[in-house]
Amino acid sequence: MAFFSRTKKTEETQSKEITTTTKSPKQTLAIGRDHTQVMSGPQITEKSVRQGEQNVYTFTVAKQATKFLVRDAVKAIYGVTPVKVNMVTKRPARRLKGSKNQLVKESGTKKAYVYLKTGDTINLV
Repeated sequence: MAFFSRTKKTEETQSKEITTTTKSPKQTLAIGRDHTQVMSGPQITEKSVRQGEQNVYTFTVAKQATKFLVRDAVKAIYGVTPVKVNMVTKRPARRLKGSKNQLVKESGTKKAYVYLKTGDTINLV
């Protein structure tokens, strides 16, 4: 019955404490330094093309991205200043797939709606 000894539990708790204390909350926002990691790319759908005519562009962004990081990334990559940025998070879902109804997990995504001035445009194609 050596599997349930007290010495292993204390070693495991000590190692967990070390890993949690070394990780800081600012490390998760390290993607803000590289603008290409913040924005995966534009979303080109029927809805986004319609909104593009009204100077609203849709981008797929990282899950840790904030409005301010997206604003800075659009400034750096496309050279335009957004007026407003809205964020939408799609939660992960489970779906039934195939004839045998296998359970498949779809990952969640995050997208940003970027509003520009009337004279500014972004060439996505």
